[in-house]
Amino acid sequence: MTTRTARTAMGDDVWSEEELAEVRERLRHEIEELRADIARAEEQLASGDVSQGAGDDPADAGAKTYEREREIALTLNARDLLAQNERAIARVEAGTYGECESCHKPIGKERLRAFPRATLCVACKQREERR
Repeated sequence: MTTRTARTAMGDDVWSEEELAEVRERLRHEIEELRADIARAEEQLASGDVSQGAGDDPADAGAKTYEREREIALTLNARDLLAQNERAIARVEAGTYGECESCHKPIGKERLRAFPRATLCVACKQREERR
């Protein structure tokens, strides 16, 4: 049986199976929470009656539109985070977790502990943000 490990910026420091299991569990927990949030938000959006607000003054209608658009934006953000978490779990399973998708060098352990969905090392992320 092969042990999957991910390298870190130190090169000789590797993710243990226990550490990877913790990352996987944390990501799975976040996935469950995100799916519940998305389902709740979609249910609220779907239950919104199209005729609701008919006869409201423009300020009320504007406030309702703003709230609806805000809920849609939050739901889209949650969907994006869900996809990022699922990709991170796939990288753990494939044995590529902790490897930069751009330069293929190790992503630092501290960066991944703070942001387990990171796909780029700090240098590549900085380059991407400058563009």
